[in-house]
Amino acid sequence: MKPSGVITITTDFGHQGPFVGVMKGVILRRLPDARIIDLTHEIVVHWPAEAGFWLARAFAYFPPGTVHIAVVDPGVGTSRDIIAVSAAGHWFLAPDNGLLAPIVTRHPEAAVVRLTAPRLAKFGIHSPSATFHGRDIFAPIAAELAAGRCALSDLGERVTSVVPAWVDEPTVEAGSVSGVVIALDHFGNLITNIDGPLIEGFREPRVHAGTHVFPLLRTYGDTQPGQYLALVNSFGVIEIARAEQSAAEGLGLGRGAPVTVRDHAAPLSRPKG
Repeated sequence: MKPSGVITITTDFGHQGPFVGVMKGVILRRLPDARIIDLTHEIVVHWPAEAGFWLARAFAYFPPGTVHIAVVDPGVGTSRDIIAVSAAGHWFLAPDNGLLAPIVTRHPEAAVVRLTAPRLAKFGIHSPSATFHGRDIFAPIAAELAAGRCALSDLGERVTSVVPAWVDEPTVEAGSVSGVVIALDHFGNLITNIDGPLIEGFREPRVHAGTHVFPLLRTYGDTQPGQYLALVNSFGVIEIARAEQSAAEGLGLGRGAPVTVRDHAAPLSRPKG
């Protein structure tokens, strides 16, 4: 795989303090020509599931050979592993805490290695801090990959499994698909982990969340301001919105809320016997 020189960074750091900036500085010291993209630093703190969700759906918009760092790491400094993954023509670096499980699940050809201290030492990484692996491990290794100075096999030992995702994949049944709200955006839209193709065969889809039922429309302007709706958003997943207002505030729903899409044209299943 030929490196593109592009590195994306996804964290739950927010923008208080110098943490993201310092990571970029470490990258640029090793690779001055690196092109660094902030994917997002607003992942809800300590929840790798959201980072994995966005990364799995965003990485394909970047050039092949891009390196993606994702640091949502409540176990930093503990015995948790750090993994590097090669999949779909991209590299990924993250703690092995379920964050990269969606990438590995969606790309069966993915190669995964567990970073080891002796291999890290070959790249001048000897005594990383216990609390800032983003600076001391992820940033320098991303720079080495992006510069073409190392291969995945140079970083550690090949492994065949990763820690499972914190949130299960949607449950698919006849006439219904069930998932959860995985993210909230700036507008208060409730973004689920239900991919649009899972409901393509539904003739009369309705989205159920809490005690509410929403029509599936094409876009926000297809209803009146203040009205609720559901749609397949620009990342191809089901989203619950409120035209020109916040669905999250209006409904009192948040991350982890169960959501089910039902085909109201499908016959209801009846218990046997």
